[in-house]
Amino acid sequence: MSADNKQIQWFPGHMAKTRRLIRENLKLCDAAIEIVDARVTRSGRNPEIEKLLAGTPRILLLNKCDLADAEATARRVLSLRRAGTPTLAVDCRSGRGLSALDALVRSVCAQTIARNDAKGMTGRALRLMVVGIPNCGKSSFINRMAGRVKAEAADRPGVTRRTNWFRTESGLELLDTPGVLWPKFDDPTVGLRLAFIGSIKDEILDLEELACAFLRVLRMQYPDRLAERYKVDAAQITAASDALCPPGVTTENNPAADFALLEAIAQARGFLQRGGAVDTLRAAKTLLDEYRGGLLGRISLD
Repeated sequence: MSADNKQIQWFPGHMAKTRRLIRENLKLCDAAIEIVDARVTRSGRNPEIEKLLAGTPRILLLNKCDLADAEATARRVLSLRRAGTPTLAVDCRSGRGLSALDALVRSVCAQTIARNDAKGMTGRALRLMVVGIPNCGKSSFINRMAGRVKAEAADRPGVTRRTNWFRTESGLELLDTPGVLWPKFDDPTVGLRLAFIGSIKDEILDLEELACAFLRVLRMQYPDRLAERYKVDAAQITAASDALCPPGVTTENNPAADFALLEAIAQARGFLQRGGAVDTLRAAKTLLDEYRGGLLGRISLD
């Protein structure tokens, strides 16, 4: 069975606890900052966070914008702003786009600031909860805003497991929360996209199947990236696989073509096992790691 026919799910016990933490701590906060991977601006938004934050002023940060298609990101930012959601495209590792955040926070929290002033609490620090799915960049954001490494950050999901307060150089107070998914993805493609970007633990996945599903996206939408990075001709391999497939199998739904591409990548990289067989698992890990690291170029999935 191919990865796109399987229902990918990952909801360990600490995520249920995180939902409770968000609910309990929200009353301490003046607003929320939701961080979303810019490559999955729809799939990367937890619908349960939407419910939990109902009525709370919110800012949306489309993080890792340096890894996403620039035109797709610009369109999404415009769409979200038109819908009334204050949104910035940012890269939390380099700090790109974050210089506009303080002013946006104070605009979103204008009523809170006015109430504080009226109560004689002028200058009281604004408190913001930072939320998002695993591996979206929350800890990198906090470290950048705080001016030094304070929150543990890693390019894998499930690193932050508890809530912590951090104060930024501009005087904001940020509450870091663990990344949280939702119990069931109604659309299987959502689970796939989150797995592609590393928001679901690789340890629970069949990486060869996942890589083949990702190769389907690449050969249909970005075949030039495969040629540039791995020196393989996606169109030629797909055509050869189509010719061998039974009636009813289309180019868009041809698992043989996906696996043939994975084998070609393994061959091109010299990933061979003892006896000369190609090491498709190593090729799968390499493909996914290089996409997540931006080595395939700027690719958006939503």
